[in-house]
Amino acid sequence: MNMVTRNEMLAAAIVSDPRWAAVAARDGRQDGKFFYSVKTTGVYCRPSCAARPARPQNVAFHLTAADAERAGFRPCKRCKPGADTEIRFAVGECSLGSILVAQSGRGVCAILMGEDPDELARDLQDRFPRARLIGGDAGFEQLIARVVGFVEAPRLGLDLPLDVRGTAFQQRVWQALREIPAGKTVSYTEIAGRIGAPKSIRAVAQACGANALAVAIPCHRVVRNDGGPAGYRWGVERKRALLERESKA
Repeated sequence: MNMVTRNEMLAAAIVSDPRWAAVAARDGRQDGKFFYSVKTTGVYCRPSCAARPARPQNVAFHLTAADAERAGFRPCKRCKPGADTEIRFAVGECSLGSILVAQSGRGVCAILMGEDPDELARDLQDRFPRARLIGGDAGFEQLIARVVGFVEAPRLGLDLPLDVRGTAFQQRVWQALREIPAGKTVSYTEIAGRIGAPKSIRAVAQACGANALAVAIPCHRVVRNDGGPAGYRWGVERKRALLERESKA
């Protein structure tokens, strides 16, 4: 394969990625959801960066700033993609254990469930290693109450602005999950078909496991082909409990 053909193939792959449209439009709404690097300059940027547009064959996408730096790129001095963001969080209690809710300037960025509040806080820090974590104030308790209320009574619904961060494939899976009505379940195979990737069943399962927004992105509604609950990042028993509540709502 000659260099011209290779560059054309690289460019075509990048241009077909939905994130390229965000970069081309300098879409600030996508800032924080992903970063892009330019191999000819050695820097990485936010989608909204006002720098001179790069050629697509020289571009690569990264889920986090840390990923871009591990790949050997340095932060752009213009858009400062490595600057810390602030995330507010608090931990509440529900019938399924502890629940952590975190919110960035764009919306709720994490809903985590478990038994140990300290472990949930460490999980949040691992997911957002560059963020400055700030304990939620009294007003934040209302957000916690809304999420807990939804866990206890799914019929209440949960309409919150979300800050969803993931790869293009993960975003497609998560959007498909949000379209599953409460009280219904679908299989991993069905989700793969719905997003136009019928052979990517394992990748769909991995995307479900990477979901950081429990109940808001209802990965608990995805089951095996035989109807069994399969795995769940926050425990199969919690998955069963959520599905049982939704079936009665």
